[in-house]
Amino acid sequence: MTARKAAGAADATGRAAPVRVLHLHSTFDAGGKERRAVALMNRFGPGIEHHIVSAQPAAMGARGLIDKRVKAVFPFGFPALAGKLRVARLRTLARAMQGYDLILTYNWGAMDAAMAHAIFAPAMGLAPLVHHEDGFNADESGGLKRRRNWYRMVALSRAAALVVPSAPLETIALGIWHQPRAKVRRIANGIDTAAYARKARADALPRVIKRPGERWVGTLAGLRAVKNLPRMVRAMKALPDHWHLVILGEGPERETILAEAMAQEVGHRVHLPGHVADPALAVGLFDFFALSSDSEQAPLSVIEAMAAGLAVASPAVGDVAQMVAEANRPFITAPGDDAALATALSALAADDALRQRIGAANRERARAEYDEAVMVARYRALYAEVLGRPTFP
Repeated sequence: MTARKAAGAADATGRAAPVRVLHLHSTFDAGGKERRAVALMNRFGPGIEHHIVSAQPAAMGARGLIDKRVKAVFPFGFPALAGKLRVARLRTLARAMQGYDLILTYNWGAMDAAMAHAIFAPAMGLAPLVHHEDGFNADESGGLKRRRNWYRMVALSRAAALVVPSAPLETIALGIWHQPRAKVRRIANGIDTAAYARKARADALPRVIKRPGERWVGTLAGLRAVKNLPRMVRAMKALPDHWHLVILGEGPERETILAEAMAQEVGHRVHLPGHVADPALAVGLFDFFALSSDSEQAPLSVIEAMAAGLAVASPAVGDVAQMVAEANRPFITAPGDDAALATALSALAADDALRQRIGAANRERARAEYDEAVMVARYRALYAEVLGRPTFP
């Protein structure tokens, strides 16, 4: 019996056996795609076993966000998702994917698993695979690599669906990766917008307390090169001394960011508290939100800032300009224009009333367009369709 046929079968006690879902992530640190994946796990409820693998085994920061009532398994000894491209290695990966009812892969770091599925799925009776593409690392932020485009096109040939969160990625999937229109699904990211309406406490962050009179420009990002956070440090340098930059997140670029802050002589005004388990408790401490990324698609952090009633300054990467309220769009600047980003930060910092008006408009837009309930319903319908079931789970 194939994994797909087994889905929903009864166990030895006569109860419906849980749907076994295999998640193969490029990383499972608490970035946007990982927090979305966890939100879906938490909302899908019982009846599913989630087996989670990271291509970077040490990058597991999102693990702590999973609700304790969710059945989450972290398979010991699962084959490495990254390595030399050899048929024997792909065959080993395919064997490890046997016995699941649904296989979910995420980003380039899991593309070898998609390739293994494309080659061996029929012979090994592998479950349907849905690939989720959320954007690119620094090595492709300036342009896609031809060999990777070819590899993606082949690796996704047997995927049941390809999910993207933004219009630019949808265009790439259809035009460059040559995926069929019926396979590509654009599902906007969503959050629990009501959670971000709560008033944040001044001591909500580890190691950093917002003092009376201070103003914070904040961001929520993995500390990776593609986020270009040293650009943010340079952009905020001209802000008055009572303005501080607070970066929530963790990653390999921490020392680079701190070095830039020291070089710009603003080290005392740049704070990196680290990973925050529940951003809803902290984002409201910001006076406005900013991004400095070289590449984004539909960043969850922007939606969180909007739901918290914040104005946003950002380069016009991905769908950011379309995501924010119309009143906010003058502060979405040309990509790569550091001076324009610095000007946007200065303009927002200088006008309390302007920030409040824009923030209120952003909050209403987030509630209308980006609530988590809409996103969950669309993913639930997609996974049910792929499994040939009326509901998921």
